[in-house]
Amino acid sequence: MSPGASRRHVVVVGAGIAGLATAYRLVRSANGLPIDVTVLEAGREPGGKLRPVEVAGILVEGGADSFVVRKPWAVDLCKEVGLGGELIVPGTSGAFVWTRGRLVPFPARSAFGIPSDASGLLRWPGLPFGGRLRALGDLWKRPRKDEADESLGSLVGRRMGRDAVDILVAPLLAGLHAGDVDRLSVQATFPELQRWERDHGSLMRGARASLKGAARLGDATEDRSLAAKPAAAGPMFATVWGGLIRLVETLENAIRPSRIHLQSPVSAILPPPPGPRAAGGFVVQVGEERHTADAVVLATPAFESARLLRPVNPEAAVELDAVRYASTAVVVLVYPEGTAERLPDRTGFVVPAKDGMITACTWLSRKWPSDAFGDRAVVRCFAGSAVDPAPLDLSDEELVAAVDREVQQATPLGAAPADATVVRWNRAMPQYEVGHLERLARIEGAVAKTPGVFVVGSAYDGIGIADCVRQAGEVTGRVRSYLHGVGTAQPGDEMESEAFGWTK
Repeated sequence: MSPGASRRHVVVVGAGIAGLATAYRLVRSANGLPIDVTVLEAGREPGGKLRPVEVAGILVEGGADSFVVRKPWAVDLCKEVGLGGELIVPGTSGAFVWTRGRLVPFPARSAFGIPSDASGLLRWPGLPFGGRLRALGDLWKRPRKDEADESLGSLVGRRMGRDAVDILVAPLLAGLHAGDVDRLSVQATFPELQRWERDHGSLMRGARASLKGAARLGDATEDRSLAAKPAAAGPMFATVWGGLIRLVETLENAIRPSRIHLQSPVSAILPPPPGPRAAGGFVVQVGEERHTADAVVLATPAFESARLLRPVNPEAAVELDAVRYASTAVVVLVYPEGTAERLPDRTGFVVPAKDGMITACTWLSRKWPSDAFGDRAVVRCFAGSAVDPAPLDLSDEELVAAVDREVQQATPLGAAPADATVVRWNRAMPQYEVGHLERLARIEGAVAKTPGVFVVGSAYDGIGIADCVRQAGEVTGRVRSYLHGVGTAQPGDEMESEAFGWTK
């Protein structure tokens, strides 16, 4: 600690993975400035969407079931907190698309659903023959010179045609966001596609170059850690043995549970009463309780951050409120003993928007084999999206029955589910629509007009676990820079806090 440095207090609002990772980074790296951290979470438990559910006596992920390996930040965090030796990868690989009334394996050599081989595409039965010919046109079409943002559907459609958009790309890429392929921004979701067109003149040639580059990197890093292996040369996904809740619990213990206040919804963020403070500060109100803070990190959905900032920064609130969200539901089905072997030896399948109510189905007992499953087929399906929210209007019983019908159509299991559960995620999936990066710049500029307030989370620069962990590291650096620059608190601040009934 530098001479004269005083301890600062940061309030993190929200205990999802972004909030927990931010709090962990703040308490673990003093860097000459000791920081007290309080995490305020409205729910009954930390973890946000990293939440297991029990069905048929087994625990199954109710939200994300893994993180992307090619983005190393989540893997690195697991290693840092002592979980590196307990990372596991899927027990199988490959996926199908449900199209033309059957399951069709994705092209063998593809990246983001884009085939890298012309002959393979021409033979691929998932597209009608005319659609295959149209997709091959990508190889000789001139690239667009305008580098302005456009939708995923627009870029892939003008390069490869609408069939390729609907069957090859939208179920994979738009499905990750539960989004509309014709509204999602290329630059904010998969900027690689725009670079492939610009640098290689073709999406297919770009996919081929990407796969070759990944293979070379994989050869060079063969003996290195899981974090170093690119998706094309090794596993695309990883998780923690026992479920992602173990990462949540490990972070909770590292932060210290006493610093995490559950069932503590924040009602307001206010400027402090006048007093002899050399630096600025905030009062974060939870019911009748008030927390003083030198800085506040909002690790909440954009619409919730907008609500909290509206009294002190209406400009930021307007931009935050403009981030659209989609709702979705997870349906977990556990079938009777003797059904496990009836599932194909792949991870699952995705469904084009016009071909079913399910958007994606993971064969959990294949992807993440566990003794707890026994000989039971265990599947997890997503239903509802920005394109088709209608499934969310069904009751749980109706939703289970409808999902079971579509699962059995794709993979007849010969028995009804022995047990099932539904997890509804209302306004849980931020939509990175065309112009999202420009909106981020406006959000950053507007939030900066309230020095000491920061935002982080899936609404901004990546929806996955790995991206949220990366953002947590970045916002921690900005918080520390801010606190280093605002001076030190003056004697008497503690007495003033007590006089106003504040708690730290």
